[in-house]
Amino acid sequence: MARATVAVLFGGRSSEHSISSATAGGVLGAIDRERYDVIPVGITRDGVFVLEQDDPARFALDAAKMPEVADNGTRVIWPMPGGPRELRVERADGSVESLGEIDAVLPILHGVHGEDGTMQGFLDILEVPYAGGGVLDSAVCMDKHFMKVAIEASGIAVAPWVTVRAARWDADADAVRADVAELGYPVFVKPARAGSSVGVSKAHDASELDAAMRVAFAEDSKVLVETGIVGREIEVAVLEGRDGGETRASLPGEIVLSTREFYDFEGKYLGGDGAEVVCPAALTDDETARIRDIGARAFDAVDGIGLARVDVFLTAEGDVVVNELNTMPGFTPISMYPKAWEATGLSYADLISELIELGRARG
Repeated sequence: MARATVAVLFGGRSSEHSISSATAGGVLGAIDRERYDVIPVGITRDGVFVLEQDDPARFALDAAKMPEVADNGTRVIWPMPGGPRELRVERADGSVESLGEIDAVLPILHGVHGEDGTMQGFLDILEVPYAGGGVLDSAVCMDKHFMKVAIEASGIAVAPWVTVRAARWDADADAVRADVAELGYPVFVKPARAGSSVGVSKAHDASELDAAMRVAFAEDSKVLVETGIVGREIEVAVLEGRDGGETRASLPGEIVLSTREFYDFEGKYLGGDGAEVVCPAALTDDETARIRDIGARAFDAVDGIGLARVDVFLTAEGDVVVNELNTMPGFTPISMYPKAWEATGLSYADLISELIELGRARG
């Protein structure tokens, strides 16, 4: 069987550039080379598409020096719609060479200009098949406000929240403080359109709210303030159904916190103390079944395609409350998404293949 050619797309302009690059290291090291030829396409922090090195070690996750895409002078030239899906590269000396026709793109981009539907729309215009979420579900889930609206409208519980835009905070911060007080402290303050816990703070009382708002507004002009739900932090990995079949949900995993207040950037990606990933989670059969069902329903509520990680809280009363969906979860060696599927019987390499083949089937 002839190998398919896959362009692995990573980096990007968002604050999660390094996390995307580290995810690329994991994917480049695990993708089935007997099944796929790989063209690594990096996006610099300035948004330039470059031909990167096919070297997983170059993008290893390292707390001392996070990986990133550098401008090496190359320029990737995308195919025009309606013609051959030929990818070309312009070298630093001006020469242009063909990289061959691509069968699919695997965009492992986090944050804006990648996970928000914009890259998906770009690839749709080019008529190039791609793995992962589409325009709508990516855009909805990137904006935590609209994600909550969609999920709540489907009858699934979400944490109570207020959405605050920068203009309102600047004009009448006291009114916002009153709205937040009605939610009840502690609260989590999050940028509406950022991921990987970038810009997220926990405000234990009113004295900490203003500082938390400043941190969040540094990332986005729209901020969510959510009631702090007390419960176990459970995550379930979701995959689109094959050939029109039902959405698939993995065995759930759990984030167990000891000294860490919440699952922040350091705990997620840098192996910081105080946060442990336990997969599969120690749950009853009923809890497992309900969480898997709610994960699949939440995915369907946003018209999900490809994949998502669904994060929920399991309260002491047994309620399952959806926190958020992530349409391009991390694939680093310590990330929950691949761990959850591995616990369910799907290996890292096979998971990557499944995502690519789902994208090719749609294309």
